[in-house]
Amino acid sequence: MSTPLRLKELSKKEELLTGGHRLCAGCGAPIAIRQVLLAADVPLVASNATGCLEVSTTIYPYSAWKIPWIHSAFENAAATISGVEAMYKALKKTGRIDRKIKFIAFGGDGGTYDIGFQSLSGAMERGHDMVYICYDNGAYMNTGIQRSSATPFGANTTTCPAGRVIHGKPQKRKNLTRIMAAHDIPYVAQTTPAHWRDLMTKVRKALEVDGPAFINILAPCNRGWRTPTNNAIELCRIAADTCFWPLYEYENGRLTINYKPKEKKPVTDFLKTQGRFKHLFSPDSKDLLKQAQENTDHEWDKLLREAACWAEETETTKEGN
Repeated sequence: MSTPLRLKELSKKEELLTGGHRLCAGCGAPIAIRQVLLAADVPLVASNATGCLEVSTTIYPYSAWKIPWIHSAFENAAATISGVEAMYKALKKTGRIDRKIKFIAFGGDGGTYDIGFQSLSGAMERGHDMVYICYDNGAYMNTGIQRSSATPFGANTTTCPAGRVIHGKPQKRKNLTRIMAAHDIPYVAQTTPAHWRDLMTKVRKALEVDGPAFINILAPCNRGWRTPTNNAIELCRIAADTCFWPLYEYENGRLTINYKPKEKKPVTDFLKTQGRFKHLFSPDSKDLLKQAQENTDHEWDKLLREAACWAEETETTKEGN
């Protein structure tokens, strides 16, 4: 029986990512990963792409991981864990292992949206029984805050610096969660550590499916976002309230929006909290702020329209019955 998702019960479980790691104070990634590991009630084996999480939790000769863990290069965390999962199936088939084990891969947005996308897409297409967790901080933070395809429109990074030539990143961020849904895999979700019950419920659903699953988790980076070290959770809440980072899931292709703000806040409420968007609030940047709002509204409206289609289909099915 799974541990109830109550703080009292969860506080009794062993932490599988220990304290003492070298991630920055206030980083959103370890908060998210602790919640992921706490949600699991089955033995896990993990692979971890190169990135902040990997380099900061495994400085030789120490490790913060209390589960079997494999370091992969930037590009192949999904391929690594899919190989381990294939070996597990072979060992089970020959009777050399008989207990249930689940397999999980962790990658940042650089190792997931960009460099590792081909191995992720391939593992999903092959149907490996694994969960891929992306912790998305919106840039290559551990190598110098370079832009990634997850970097939001207008963000100031070291490779798209705000100045006279450009006003931060000129392109929209890639919507990887919906791209993963297009792989038609059993489970895809997006969440934040501020919504811990939502996050942990989604992890359990992902671990329960027989086949590939993907979860995208927002993980604020105070170093790259130019924010204080004490507000990662608040930033996640604002991201959901402005619909910059909607909470939703696809179960066998069917979309459910898990959180609809009672009053959708303007995306400027999210942007103005971060130094990387400071230049957008100068008097001559009104058009850029307008475009940022239009980008957010466009993605949110697409989700609402798709969810409405699924609701109509449900009603039609009921009437047909």
